[in-house]
Amino acid sequence: MKTCRFLHDGTAHYGVVEERNGTLWITGPAPIPEEDRAAQLANLRGNARTAFAPMPLSAAKLLPPVTPGKIICVGRNYRDHAKELGNEVPQEPLLFFKPISSLLAPGGTVVMPRVAERIDFEGELTVVIGRRASKLKPDADWRSYVRGYTIANDVTARDLQKKDGQWTRAKGFDSFCPVGPILSDEVDPESGLTVETRVNGELRQHGSTTDFIFSISQLLAYITAAITLEPGDLLLTGTPAGVAALAHGDRVEVSITGLGTLSNPFAVEAN
Repeated sequence: MKTCRFLHDGTAHYGVVEERNGTLWITGPAPIPEEDRAAQLANLRGNARTAFAPMPLSAAKLLPPVTPGKIICVGRNYRDHAKELGNEVPQEPLLFFKPISSLLAPGGTVVMPRVAERIDFEGELTVVIGRRASKLKPDADWRSYVRGYTIANDVTARDLQKKDGQWTRAKGFDSFCPVGPILSDEVDPESGLTVETRVNGELRQHGSTTDFIFSISQLLAYITAAITLEPGDLLLTGTPAGVAALAHGDRVEVSITGLGTLSNPFAVEAN
């Protein structure tokens, strides 16, 4: 199933997404995930699911397709990306967090803070957790813990990343985690999903999930040995080579096989 989350009559809705004559449409309501307690409560009150007519996905006011409690990211999970920044290929997964306040909807404007001199894009396949996962074994049925997949742009203030040593500030500014446009359980990263990023229409990144240094099963075992994952949590799996600095007015489009295109403009922070 493909789903999305969008605003309708001022209320967040979950919709089923289907293809009609080559175009994606929101065709009806989708189940509300258990972690979206606000939507669950509104549904109990009878005001969460006012009727809506089918509409093209492109016509909807999209929101991030999930409401995560945590955003966990993996650094340097593609060899070529590690090398392009002059870093060693990690021997174990390199983890960091992005705050929930960094979430941004498809089409939302990424604000480039004036305190940073270089802002980079990083297109990434993103795993959405479907059920509580703790201390998974390497041979666990990891797919049973995954609700589906979506796209994220791990926006990074590259100069601050180098300056600070740790990555929280560089990765964590408000609007630095665009996610969407849809969530799908119909794709298989292990069979190879193409990840491409374009800036103003020009191809900058091209990679495949078969190029991961650490597979999703390895990542989930490593993470859950220390951190319990809950339904709705996001796992950004790393970015291919090709990252570069952005300028005011640029538009970044991240496309992944079967997941559509996440598109966001970038603008320098207002004075």
